[in-house]
Amino acid sequence: MSAHGGKKAIYAALGANAGIAVAKFGGFLITGSSSMLAESVHSVADTSNQGLLLVGQKRAEKAADDLHQFGYGRSRYFYAFVVALVLFSLGSLFAIYEGVHKIRHPEELTSPLVAVVILLIAIGLEAFSFTTAVRESRPLVGESGWWGFIRTSRSPELPVVLLEDTGALVGLVLALGGVGLTMLTGDPVWDGIGTLCIGVLLGIIAVILIVEMQSLLIGEGATTGEQQAIVAALESVDAIENVIHIKTQYLGPDEILVAAKIAVGPGADITTVATAIDEAEARIRAAVPAARRIYLEPDLMRAGRA
Repeated sequence: MSAHGGKKAIYAALGANAGIAVAKFGGFLITGSSSMLAESVHSVADTSNQGLLLVGQKRAEKAADDLHQFGYGRSRYFYAFVVALVLFSLGSLFAIYEGVHKIRHPEELTSPLVAVVILLIAIGLEAFSFTTAVRESRPLVGESGWWGFIRTSRSPELPVVLLEDTGALVGLVLALGGVGLTMLTGDPVWDGIGTLCIGVLLGIIAVILIVEMQSLLIGEGATTGEQQAIVAALESVDAIENVIHIKTQYLGPDEILVAAKIAVGPGADITTVATAIDEAEARIRAAVPAARRIYLEPDLMRAGRA
């Protein structure tokens, strides 16, 4: 995904969540439902998160300078990590607190039918956002499946939006269940239980995002397929006998650093080595376009060296 990739999904989620947040908060003021309040805060958090993802993409476009000589590509990872923290603190912890409070001190709902109507409309809007994220992500999923895409994607925005939208849809169903059971049984404790379940759900999603974004922020190497393609490109050059060792790291979602020690034939002159390195760099970039920073060190194969 390019630096601008996923923006359609982010804008769809931003618009949907902003509208949903206003509607949910209005529903809370009318009904007093804690599930509606938890969902309101959830939507506000999600709206803020999409804004943060856009800020991260904008920051990542800054040109490299003396202080950050490899550029600012990892800004996208940093802001995605902040998104996970916001979802955990503002979304999950608040909902858990509110749910426990309403279970211990249940309060009657007023006009619960209003909450049901708002939640049904919110489900429709959230479904639109979710299908947009799915459509944007599908070309990148490959054989690994959706969970594999979330775990292995080096671009943070689409996995974040996918998980947020999934959590939002499930959270809306939980809120609808809490309000619905309160209406059917006349016991407002179900509204608190629905709120608590929303908090637990958001906590699980936030922890998954925190783990994944922390790994990207520290620095992950190229995928197995990309590394194999890079090695194959190097070894396809006639003057290169073997790849002695190779290290890779994503400097940002669209930029891989490649550092490799390559074995050249004994007696090769400097012109041959330089030509081989230039050809190897061209072949690597053709095979893996994200490999933009390439450093190759020529060496000789020695007996006993793996």
